[in-house]
Amino acid sequence: MAYNIADLFEHTADAVPDRVAIICDGKELTFAELDARANRFAHYLQSQGVGPGDHVGIYAVNSEPWVTAMLASLKIRAVPINVNYRYVEAELAYLIGNADLVACVFDQDYAPRMAAVVDGAPELRTLVHVEDGSGTDVSTLDSTAFDDACADRSAERDFDERSDDDVYIIYTGGTTGMPKGVMWRHEDIFFALGQGIDALTNERVSSEFTKAEIAAASETPLIFGVIPPLMHGAAQIAMLSQWFIGSTIVLVSKFDAEGVWDLVDAHGINSVIITGDAVARPMIEALEADAGRWDASSLISVSSSAALFSQSVKERFLERFPDLIITDSIGSTEGGFNGVTYAAKGAKVDGGGPTVNPGRDVAVLDDDLNVIPARDTTVGRLGRTGNIPLGYYNDPAKTAEVFVTANDGNRYSMGGDFARWTDDGRLVMLGRGSVSINSGGEKIFPEEVEAALKGHPAVYDCLVVGVTDERWGQRVAAIVQLRDGHEATLEDLTEHARTLVAGYKVPRELHVVDEIVRSPSGKPDYPWAKKLAEAGDARVS
Repeated sequence: MAYNIADLFEHTADAVPDRVAIICDGKELTFAELDARANRFAHYLQSQGVGPGDHVGIYAVNSEPWVTAMLASLKIRAVPINVNYRYVEAELAYLIGNADLVACVFDQDYAPRMAAVVDGAPELRTLVHVEDGSGTDVSTLDSTAFDDACADRSAERDFDERSDDDVYIIYTGGTTGMPKGVMWRHEDIFFALGQGIDALTNERVSSEFTKAEIAAASETPLIFGVIPPLMHGAAQIAMLSQWFIGSTIVLVSKFDAEGVWDLVDAHGINSVIITGDAVARPMIEALEADAGRWDASSLISVSSSAALFSQSVKERFLERFPDLIITDSIGSTEGGFNGVTYAAKGAKVDGGGPTVNPGRDVAVLDDDLNVIPARDTTVGRLGRTGNIPLGYYNDPAKTAEVFVTANDGNRYSMGGDFARWTDDGRLVMLGRGSVSINSGGEKIFPEEVEAALKGHPAVYDCLVVGVTDERWGQRVAAIVQLRDGHEATLEDLTEHARTLVAGYKVPRELHVVDEIVRSPSGKPDYPWAKKLAEAGDARVS
């Protein structure tokens, strides 16, 4: 029995071949059609010498070729590599080299950047461009059009047997440093992130066919909207896990709030995955501005991961959709699923961070790598054991730092997040230690202060960082994007924050900016925020 991602997809394709698998940019493919197209591209990759263990980059916005290239790579036991489409040339060159790409599928519009770096990547021997309507010249590259690569190729599944041990890599930029490739065994990522473990019962599935059986038993598939870019791991895993149970995926090629509601209306989307406030705020504001424009009655759930989804924004969704199920899935590329929390109107934010029902194999460890018992409220580092990654690709030092053996003899993934138990056995997520603030010996996690500030009606978005202070070492600085037509002083914000977090955590200075800088996945750019705060160019006293 193999819990292999390609096998799991194929089981679903066999169970519900005529069901629509994907909708994107007006194009629909059934599971059988998508499976066949992936087989064709897989045979093309094989014809180019791509085989087991080779790395295939995907450098594109969300599209059918994106998912086809991913599935095709997995089918031949190659490894799809997500490439951030916002990279400048230097970042792209780093990723291609660090990931040891031998092939790359890229949007035609990105040809100039690809041309600028390809000479420095001698191992990158196969290029395939997706014709995206941009008209960008690709003649300087030895590249094949994606549709041409698929043409006249076999649609048969005549591939070698696959394994639980096949590798799946997700490159993550995190909040600091260069991107890192997190290496997972297929079986491990399925049980850690791919719904191999039931989020409610914490029970593992009993067979590789369990999910396909669920798909076959469901006469009405879930229509699932994937809004974040697939270059982000959370979006990939959400799409795959929904395919395993036969859901229809509606892909958003590039985020536009009104465009999302257009898709909800047109396709009767039942559930969407978002990445926190960066996506949620524009969506709810578009709906509030023109509520009668769309029929959104099909929407039953909104699930967020990878970025903060503040209580104030959840409340606005619940005002429009009183019966809406809103969840925060807390986890990481390095660690897997850590827990889930469900939104309710008027919910209290405990300590500023989300409080979750813990996932399977989750623990809190002290500085000496002792496991802190559940219900002991001592702050420690969040860890997860069981099905965890092999480590970081091409980075043994970082692997040794993050993946450690604790005093209970178990190997843990400890990516740097801090947490504490509540006295009723839930987890309060406190934030990432690498960006924590030390003010007079008190540790302050930016996320909890950000959550407090976002509850103020004038605040659209914000980041919190520590800046140098002669007396305290660091002081708390807030970088704030105000809502249109609103004003707020430092006094206004601190008065509000004091009702939610301890006094030593409230901002001591305010920097007002036109826009908060975030990654395409919604992750905060703390280095940008810290540089701005230290410079004081936008300081408001």
